[in-house]
Amino acid sequence: MCRQWSLRRFSSFATQSTEQLELSKETELILKAVRFDDDDDESLDEKARENIKHPGHYAEVTLRFVIASLILTSGLAFLVGSIARGLLIRHGVQAYDGASEYNSHQLPAPVVLPGKEVPFTTYASKSFNVAGVSFSDTVHIDRRPEEKLDQGQCSQMDKFDEEKNASIYDAQDEPRVNDYSHNDDSDGLHLPAGQHLLVDIKDVDSEFLNDETRLATAMIELINESKLTLLSYHCHGLVPIGVSCAGVLLESHVAFHTWPEEGVITMDLFTCGGNPLVPVLPSIYRLFGVPPVDRGEEAYDEDLPEPTMLWSHKLRGFREGFAPGYDASRNPLDQDLGRYVLGRLDHDVKNEVVSSKTEFQTVDVYELMDPKTRSVASYRKSLEDGDSYEARHPELFAPDRVLFLDGVIQSTLVGDAPYHESIVHPAMITHPNPKRVAIIGGGEGATLREVLKHRTVEEASMIEIDEGVVDLSRQHLPEWQDCTGISHHEGSADWCFDDTRVNAQFKDAMTYFIDNFEREGAANEHDQYDVIIMDALDPNDEIEFAVYLYTSEAYILSLYNGLSNDGILVVQVGEVPGEDSPADETGRFTNRSIMQEKLLEVGFDSIHVYEEGHSGFLAPWSTMVAFKDAHTRRRWYRNEAEIDLALKRRILPTRTGDSSLRYFDGATMRSYQLPSRAFQTIYCRSSDAPFECSGADISPVNATVSIGYSPVYERRSSLVNNRRFGLTSLS
Repeated sequence: MCRQWSLRRFSSFATQSTEQLELSKETELILKAVRFDDDDDESLDEKARENIKHPGHYAEVTLRFVIASLILTSGLAFLVGSIARGLLIRHGVQAYDGASEYNSHQLPAPVVLPGKEVPFTTYASKSFNVAGVSFSDTVHIDRRPEEKLDQGQCSQMDKFDEEKNASIYDAQDEPRVNDYSHNDDSDGLHLPAGQHLLVDIKDVDSEFLNDETRLATAMIELINESKLTLLSYHCHGLVPIGVSCAGVLLESHVAFHTWPEEGVITMDLFTCGGNPLVPVLPSIYRLFGVPPVDRGEEAYDEDLPEPTMLWSHKLRGFREGFAPGYDASRNPLDQDLGRYVLGRLDHDVKNEVVSSKTEFQTVDVYELMDPKTRSVASYRKSLEDGDSYEARHPELFAPDRVLFLDGVIQSTLVGDAPYHESIVHPAMITHPNPKRVAIIGGGEGATLREVLKHRTVEEASMIEIDEGVVDLSRQHLPEWQDCTGISHHEGSADWCFDDTRVNAQFKDAMTYFIDNFEREGAANEHDQYDVIIMDALDPNDEIEFAVYLYTSEAYILSLYNGLSNDGILVVQVGEVPGEDSPADETGRFTNRSIMQEKLLEVGFDSIHVYEEGHSGFLAPWSTMVAFKDAHTRRRWYRNEAEIDLALKRRILPTRTGDSSLRYFDGATMRSYQLPSRAFQTIYCRSSDAPFECSGADISPVNATVSIGYSPVYERRSSLVNNRRFGLTSLS
């Protein structure tokens, strides 16, 4: 048996009484030889020495020696570890994967922005030695005061080859951003919420994508321009090519990965702060969208492509219930703009045209190209000089342009004609002689443009509370206010608002009508309007003013009194219901249901709803017309030929003699004359279903008889009579 016992084993035995252990005599003697006593000079028991058969195999140590050895070795290990950790943190470099020498890339360090206080943080990390990594660098924020930075070591960026980074930094290229203070997400609150920006860029210079120094410099520049704080970052060079970096922000994180051979970089930036992230997109493109350079290594058959950027912005986390008074309807990023436009990554073109705040609301205009409806290749071809079909008809391949108010879609370039012609001309051509027309809302100007096409119009009053929308639309949506097609007629002008028939009033339309028409007979009959078009907020908008527009009894009564005896009221009433929708009175469109009831209560004889599916919105859109006198309604059911003839006589032609209408005609009017099956279905789902929903026979009615609002009556009466245009006795 090996008798060279370890000190540890001797110690464990020495702490116990030998009488309590069943040990061999030889072992007992050895234990006595190494027993720790308080007296360091005590000699070994002579008897024990004599009975040891092999006297060369024993060790004599003191307790003081053991304690001193432990303290000395622990202190030495702590000192070596501290020195190593300090060196690693200072130089920020570790070599892995069999690297033969210390690999320091001298990456730039993040710094504290002037005037910004950064709390101290703790740091912990773990790196793994794995195959496929050529280097690994970690860099921490430099907290030295600005004056010491200036007096001390030069900025790492100054050491870089200026020509190498010329495509990234341009002193004359200022960040192209608007004033986005109105889009702050959290007003400085520390919420369990954030914003997430995802960016993909292709056709980027390959050398830039494989240069960790230039990439790190671009990342730091981006964070500084974004007014964020980079605490530290970590970069890995991959084998054989490519770079991955991840940075820890005081506000959250930033990360990217590159594919140099493919010319692709993907990035994500997440922040819990209130500052909006969309404004940093121009900086991202400028810093990371470095155009490829022809280095003569391969022949290019055509010009080098410009980098293409796809991006997506999403709200993350939870706001309602955590931010006092948070109202999603007042946050554009929490409405159509954020959910269906900014949140999508697949738009081939998604360019912000303007983002601004007027006195009353936020206005956003975006240029979009959905790959499901438009081809980006055809669009690029339309921009080329040549005789291709695309080049000869560029308007057919251009991106769409969309207007948002407080984040809600209001109008689109592609759907401009279908929406605005459908809301104006059905009622206008039904009225026998509309001279005075009032438009409530419609600040983009397109509704006014369509009204002015009727030669009978003598006065077109547009009552819009927000003049800022008119100004921004003129600047960024000129097509909506373009009347050049009819400007050769007397009194007309190229800009619709310059037409002599226009009376633009920038005031609250509700107050205007209540003040002038709330009491019957309060206004002179010459002040009444033949047609009133309400192109304002949607009935399902969850804001206080939208509720008043559709439910205020005083306002609805003033609309009735503001119409002439044969007047027509037109109201856009939002999204068309589906077959599985609940009744309006219990669903999202309660306001629409209330307005229909109040219109009947104040005296309207007939109410009809129709829909248009090409308005460029997220769903088919519906419009409601209310006839003050049922006799006017009979003209609603004219056949296609009669409508086309009336349009020919009424609508002002273009300079070439063609119709100035692009979408509306007799056949289109035919599709509006009866409500859709969906409106009939939800009408019969109301809690107090009308008798006609029971399936009882319905007698034919004269077109001049008031029927109130009954999609069932309209649809079934037309089936009973088997008449092409619905109801009977139209002559």
